[in-house]
Amino acid sequence: MFEAVETLIEEHAALEQRMADPALHADAAQAKKVGRRYAELTAVIRTYREWQQAQDDLEAARELELDDEVADLEHRVPELAERLQRLLVPRDPSDGKDVIVEIKGGEGGEESALFAGDLLRMYSRYAEHRGWRTEVLDATESALGGYKSVTVSVQAKGTPEPGEAPYALLKFEGGVHRVQRVPVTESQGRIHTSAAGVFVMPEAEDVDVEIHDNELRIDVFRSSGPGGQSVNTTDSAVRITHLPTGIVVSCQNEKSQLQNKEQALRILRSRLLEAAQAAADAEASDARKSQVRTVDRSERVRTYNFPENRISDHRTGFKAYNLDAVMDGALDDVIASLVEADLAERLAGIEGGS
Repeated sequence: MFEAVETLIEEHAALEQRMADPALHADAAQAKKVGRRYAELTAVIRTYREWQQAQDDLEAARELELDDEVADLEHRVPELAERLQRLLVPRDPSDGKDVIVEIKGGEGGEESALFAGDLLRMYSRYAEHRGWRTEVLDATESALGGYKSVTVSVQAKGTPEPGEAPYALLKFEGGVHRVQRVPVTESQGRIHTSAAGVFVMPEAEDVDVEIHDNELRIDVFRSSGPGGQSVNTTDSAVRITHLPTGIVVSCQNEKSQLQNKEQALRILRSRLLEAAQAAADAEASDARKSQVRTVDRSERVRTYNFPENRISDHRTGFKAYNLDAVMDGALDDVIASLVEADLAERLAGIEGGS
């Protein structure tokens, strides 16, 4: 049933040898890449061994007529088989990566900017619950303390289990998030609808994307605060244009021009990696048609209804009435619904092709 695991056992042994070689750890990026793959295979092999052992135990229990053990093991064997099947489903190659999240205010003016700030807090609290680190890379604030635009990196500590890395869980957040509530700027208590856009990218490493200096145009300018108010008398803000693709990244959050340039390059690498992956997906003849992975970024993906304390995800039909908790970072259930929908689509693709 799981003949492919034997090949993975050989790969796992080879990776174990590589990880014991001090030369590997001289290259931090390569060591991290090898470590991710090793952790992924360790989970597969551990489950495979448990499944094999449970099968042997079941056979022995039947021979000895141990009815209680037989009953328990007849449940455990298929459970382990299902878990192993899930682990063997081909994964998004970026699932083990950290992530960069961009949140932009959309329709709704100041209220939209305030909602963008609420989304930033929601993701920051979710990251905190999972023991991840967050770092604001760039931000443009609005007059009332919201964000016209904010970019944050989310990084795991150590090597996460398969499916537990930031990108594997947050990649489904991309799209338009709609909010329904009474804005602080509304004097007559009317409910307004506004939106903010979320763009999610796997954080690229140097080994993922190669950028040549002659492909970049770098401009410097003075950073500004809310409403265009100047907050810096030196040209420390940086705008980088990647000439081959036309992608433009600006950073003004740091005090020095060098720091802003480094942050802008970090965001640019991730945008280029995301664009390359999107192009590869579009060209692949066997590309999946998953509703949660191919959703148009211009479509609304979720609605946050504050008067009803309700959150609704429009891709999976998930609905819950704990919006206050969700805005405080309790995203596990809604993200789990998206992960399950994506996994079901992947499994259906495998079964349909077999």
